[in-house]
Order: sequence, then structure tokens, then C-alpha cells
Amino acid sequence: MTSEQVAARTADAVAEPGHKGSGKTASEGYERGLGNRQIQMIAIGGAIGTGLFLGAGKAISKAGPSLILAYAIAGLVIFFIMRALGELLMYRPVSGSFSDYAREFLGPFWGYVTGWTYWLFWVVTGIVEVTAAASYVQYWNHSIPQWVSALGFTILLYFANLISVKLFGELEFWFSMVKVTAIIGMILIGVGVLTIGFSDAGDTATVSNLWNDGGFFPHGIGNTLMTLQIVMFAFLAVELVGVTAGEAKDPEKTLPKAINTVPWRIAVFYIGALIIILAVVPWGEFMPGVSPFVAAFQKIGLPAGAGIVNFVVLTAALSSCNSGMYSTGRMLRDLSLNGQGPKFFGELTKRGLPLRGTTFSAALMLVGVWINYQWPGKAFDYVVSFATISGMWAWIVILVAQLRYRRKADRGELPPSAFRAPGAPWTSLFALAFIFMVIVMMGIDADARVSLYCAPVWAAIMWVSYLVLKRRNPQAFERKDYSQAAVEAVKVDQAA
Repeated sequence: MTSEQVAARTADAVAEPGHKGSGKTASEGYERGLGNRQIQMIAIGGAIGTGLFLGAGKAISKAGPSLILAYAIAGLVIFFIMRALGELLMYRPVSGSFSDYAREFLGPFWGYVTGWTYWLFWVVTGIVEVTAAASYVQYWNHSIPQWVSALGFTILLYFANLISVKLFGELEFWFSMVKVTAIIGMILIGVGVLTIGFSDAGDTATVSNLWNDGGFFPHGIGNTLMTLQIVMFAFLAVELVGVTAGEAKDPEKTLPKAINTVPWRIAVFYIGALIIILAVVPWGEFMPGVSPFVAAFQKIGLPAGAGIVNFVVLTAALSSCNSGMYSTGRMLRDLSLNGQGPKFFGELTKRGLPLRGTTFSAALMLVGVWINYQWPGKAFDYVVSFATISGMWAWIVILVAQLRYRRKADRGELPPSAFRAPGAPWTSLFALAFIFMVIVMMGIDADARVSLYCAPVWAAIMWVSYLVLKRRNPQAFERKDYSQAAVEAVKVDQAA
């Protein structure tokens, strides 16, 4: 970022209504079109994905009822991560989010790595999810070629993201509403089976199913720990709410409210749903690759259950694609504004949308879908596995940036956040230790180890490209002064 760009951003901060010298920036040219209702559902949708509807079957077969405890502990860690992000967002709510915070508190190189890594995370995730969505369509109609559905979904979501940020928010609202309705419906039906005893499942449904068959830890604590990687994968994208900061209406109110709902969302949609499902269906009846929701519906005697769950996972996949379209354009623009990406991606449309970055990312998603269709081999699986480790990289950056921000704020070098993370720095340190433990578990598990193979390759690409770009544009990787003194200096210069 040039000195002029730094001054422009700081000037935006000073000019923003309600600014009190906190270093907060304005919307950076974006339209603040995401209201409280949409932000809340984006936050909810980010925490509920196909990992719960499909992936939980494999985790149940490995850990049994103790999976409930794994989700509870992981959910607590996610809350610590989100509160750390919330503290940073209230200090300076910007669309670059954790990439921008990495640039400020860890250094320009780390902001560069984080921005490109998170961009690639969503491109890869978009490829996977749009391919999955196309396969879900074949449940109802095998005559539709998979590539046709994938192309149709990609184009539809692409144009939806180009109309306005409000439409993106509306799509996420209704995608999330489908997921929420499905889970609440499953919980209510399950409670009815347990209390009233209707359907064939009523004869065997009992809360004691949680400990009757081999105890709460039927395969031992070790196997439960090994499922943590599956559990954490289910929570990927919960941090997306941070990317909306530059386009949220009244972010000082909507973002903290969305973050503070994380505990009850996890308690209801993950822990509550799993308790009911495992009470209705003994854990030994679940199989890897079979949705626990489908198994529960079949046990209860609802033949439409498989179709219902298929519709829900279709919307979950489309929701993920929609989020990918949204976040990739913003990340590319943030990198461009900081001189760490092509200038081509820096412009906005009259509606305040990053057209060029979104178009480029959508085109890559389509290429990825075609590659997956032509060569669905192991090489593609290795690329896909990158999503897990890159998503956790974003969490690590959030936590480290928050720790460094808190130290500076406590010393008076930066203004304190209005939304301080409770228990920090200890909660952030605990979350970091937990994430590193999960990464170690991934290295032990042969099925998950492939996720770690991609990291060194991507790190090498980032390092080489960094050296090239730094030689061509040294200013883009100079450490900038974001302190209160720098903000005041710009104010004095403007007044003069």
C-alpha cells in the first residue's frame, strides 16, 4: 500500500460519522447493505454446513455418543475465536478482516499470505460445493448431466452477487433458514418420539442410548480425540461474518450480537441435534457416508426423510458457493488496495461491488468443476484437502492478531475495543493450543494427513511470489503505522 493509500484509508476513518479517533475505517467504497437480520443468518449459516448433515455419520461411528462432548469443546474454542475476531472488528471493522489485521499486527508478509490463502480456500471450497450441489440434483433427476447443474448454479450465484450485496444477504438468509428449519424440525420430531413414543422408533428410543452400548466413550478417549478434525471441519466458514464488516449496517451493534449468539447456536444446532438423534437411533446403527439425519428419519418411519436431507444439503452447498463468490471478490480487492495483488481487482462498480475479483474467482470455480469432471483422481483430492488447513490458518491468524492488539491496547498505543474478548489472553492461548493439537491429530490420521501435504507446497508458492513482488514493489511490504498517533497526524495534515 502506498503512503497515499494509507492516508486515504485513515482519512476515511476520520471522516466516518461517529468516529472518535479509534482507527476504525469507513466502508471503503462498499455499500452497507447487510442488515441485522441478514448478518445473524450469515453467522448461523456459517456454523451449519454439510459437515453436520453428512460428515457427522463418520464421526459417530468412530466416537459414539462422546462426539457430543467433542462438539461441545470445539464449540467453546470456536466461541473464543469469534470473540477474538469481534474484539478486532470493533477496533477497526474492515472488509479485509483478518487479512488486514494480519498485515497490521503480524506484518505485511503475513497479511499477504493470509489474504491469498483465504481467497484460495473459498475458490477450492466453491469448486467442491458446486460439484456436490450438482450431484445432489441427480437424486431427483439422473437425466440432468452433472456439469449442466454445476454450470447453472455457478452462473446463478455469480449474477446474484453482481446485483447487490443485499441480494447476497437475502440468499444467505433463506439458505440458512432452510438449514435451521430442518434441524429444529428434527429436534422436535425426536423429542416427540422420546416423550410420546409415536412411530416404530418409540419402542427403542431412550436417552439411555447415550451410554448403554459400550458407555459414553465406546471406542476410548483416543478415538474421540481423532474425530476433532472432523468436528473442526464442520465449523469452517464461521469466521465469514468478519468479512461482512465493511458492508454491515451499524457494525458496532450487529456484529457483536451475531458473535454472541455462537454458544446457543452450537448448543442447539449441534449438541442438541446430536443428543436427540443418538437418543432416537443407537449409535451403533450409524455408518460412515450415511447422513445421521437420514438414518434418524428412516428409523422414525418418515420415507421422505432422505429427500428432505438431500434438499437441505443442496442448500448448504449452494450457501457455501454463495459465500465463496462474496468473500473472494472482497479478498482480492483488499490485496489489490494494499499493493499485494493486481491493481485490476481494486475497482468497484457503481453499486459498490468488486466485479473483477468476483468474476475471476467464479471463472476459476468453473475451471475447477470441469477439471473435477474430466479427471476425478487423487490429484484433485489433494487440492480439495487444502481447504481444511487453510481454514484453520485463518483462525490462527485471528487469535495471534488479537493477542498482539490487546498488548498494544493495554499499553495505550491503540484505542481499546468496545467488545473485549472475555478471559483473553488465556482463552486465545487455549484456542491456539487446541488448534495445534487438532493439526497434530491430522498428521496421525492417515485419512486426514493429506491435508498437511498441501501446506508446504502453498507456503513455497507464497514465499517465492512474495520475494518477486517485494522486489517489484517494496512499498507494498513496508510496515505501516496504524497507531493512534498516526491517525492524529493525518487529522492535523488535513486540517492544515
